[in-house]
Amino acid sequence: MESSERTSIIVERLRLAERVTVAELAEATGCSEMTIRRDLDQLAEQGVLRRVRGGAVSFLRGHSAPFPLRERDELATKQRLAAAVDELITDCESVILDSGTTTLEVAKRLAHRRLTAIPLDMHAANALSNVPQVDLLLPGGRAKPGELSFTGHLAEASLRALRVDTTVLGVCGLSAKHGLTAHDLEEVPVKQAAVEAAQRVVAVCHGAKFARTGLGLVCPVTDLDVVVTDSSAPEEARAELAAAGVEVRVV
Repeated sequence: MESSERTSIIVERLRLAERVTVAELAEATGCSEMTIRRDLDQLAEQGVLRRVRGGAVSFLRGHSAPFPLRERDELATKQRLAAAVDELITDCESVILDSGTTTLEVAKRLAHRRLTAIPLDMHAANALSNVPQVDLLLPGGRAKPGELSFTGHLAEASLRALRVDTTVLGVCGLSAKHGLTAHDLEEVPVKQAAVEAAQRVVAVCHGAKFARTGLGLVCPVTDLDVVVTDSSAPEEARAELAAAGVEVRVV
């Protein structure tokens, strides 16, 4: 099993359990305990967990994994989702791009387009910089370490002063019952301002996000116009979104 696949399994276990053991992870991955110990040591360096005798204690329950770790996860799926969002955007639109790893792939896809882009983190801003056809606007505010997402009053005020064609939202959790949610409470008001500024709101996520709920409510699903997801999204969840008047596009 490749390192990225092992890491995905370990991270998912850490989302569900406060503590994991080397033995159970070795059994789950089919790898040696020595290999698992090395993986845990690397994840400890990234701030995902704390190593303890025989295993590790999770720092992920109720929180998202560090950006570099999430960036590699389900990359091919994120790129397909980004291509589908690209098809929804027309030239010369003004677009707010939410922070996150999936929306970073959207930013990379949109770099060839003629449009006005307002990215909500420095990762997407870097992807869109030095591109002559993109009019790049930065909302300001505090850039959170690691995530580099813009937070605080300056970011919110900048977005509330705008009226844009489309906002593309990333997702920590999504369901018809709980709405679109985020793990980081600091980011919630910025995302809400991005929703209020847009004529059209597009949420983009892979199917696993339908099984999760973040701590902070960004908006109910009735505030969404389109959800772009992949075929792993549960059919029941898709049907509930459609019943709420949301267009669901599956790639």
